[in-house]
Amino acid sequence: MNTFKITVWNEARHEKTNPKVHAIYPNGIHETIAGFLSREPNVEVRTATLDEPDHGLTQNTLDATEVLVWWGHIAHGEVKDEIVERVKKRVLEGMGLIVLHSGHYSKIFKALMGTTCSLKWREANDKERLWNILPSHPITKGIGEYFEIPSEEMYGEPFGIPTPDELLFISWFSGGEVFRSGATWLRGNGRVFYFRPGHETYPSYHQPEVQRVITNAVHWARQTVRIPDAVPNSPALEQLPPDERAAERSTIGYQ
Repeated sequence: MNTFKITVWNEARHEKTNPKVHAIYPNGIHETIAGFLSREPNVEVRTATLDEPDHGLTQNTLDATEVLVWWGHIAHGEVKDEIVERVKKRVLEGMGLIVLHSGHYSKIFKALMGTTCSLKWREANDKERLWNILPSHPITKGIGEYFEIPSEEMYGEPFGIPTPDELLFISWFSGGEVFRSGATWLRGNGRVFYFRPGHETYPSYHQPEVQRVITNAVHWARQTVRIPDAVPNSPALEQLPPDERAAERSTIGYQ
């Protein structure tokens, strides 16, 4: 079986400046996610962060990546536009993309959605109950009717996204709000999944159900084809009758 290649990207800023975040994710959110994904058989996981050259997303790295996992928050604006275009091109070619939590407002997610991707929020120690509304889907495999996260940041509707191809989870928060917290889209030849949990000051990525959803998601989103963007002049497969118009155009200078 071919090795499944995943890249986990994180801006990696909160972990360096906020002691509370550092205590939960001492090696960074990206290393926690990479750690549980690495337990899957035949998987090769690398990490990349904002402050690396090319944000760790060189063309060679993306060429070797079948699924990219993205976490960002306070530094969306620091992501270079040319890197966003590089990632977008790979998604359209076939690379999978998993966008987590505040990555909803990342340049790459907004570029692929074509909408504001805005929402309501509140950081007030809400309980989050995620309802599994499509239990037959590969991403929800092993998840029951619902699961709960004891403490999380609230996200509320309206969520400025295009209508999902598939809606997998709806969250309810103890403050009363609901939110479309797990959704998929096909963009070009690539699969995109957005998953809401994961505020940096809560240990959500240590919770088994959250890990299971993300693990399922990378398998679902794995690249199956790579079709580069091109506009080739395509020869006919069958014999065509003579084109009298072509001969006429040639006599008056048309090419």
